[in-house]
Amino acid sequence: MMPRKVKFRRQQRGTNKGISVRGSSISFGDYGLKVVDRCLLSYRQLESARKAITHETKRGGKLWIRAFPDKPVAKKANETRMGSGKSNTDHYAAMVKPGKVIFEMAGVTEDVAKKAFYKAASKLPIKTKFVRRDGQ
Repeated sequence: MMPRKVKFRRQQRGTNKGISVRGSSISFGDYGLKVVDRCLLSYRQLESARKAITHETKRGGKLWIRAFPDKPVAKKANETRMGSGKSNTDHYAAMVKPGKVIFEMAGVTEDVAKKAFYKAASKLPIKTKFVRRDGQ
């Protein structure tokens, strides 16, 4: 997962302050996985969590991914001297704030959704919690 086309190849790191206002409630499915901490989620971590969910649900139900890795992360090679400018883009990441729902699911029972999101949460480097559409 990466953007097809970007206006600028490199970005500054920026800050990840505050809480998520947009994307903090369930919009599409019945169950969701909500982020409690803040971090940069790489495309590998998101894809690994998605695979865990689809494997656990046996490709049943419908899954929505609400976080997209659109932030380029530059990384210099090991044992490189300081200076000589910014390096090339290594990978893309999604900047998530506390309260953002990153996965939503519908068409499965609550037990199956809980199990699937528990497996997906073990693939992610941040704390998450299971949420229902009714807000509990």
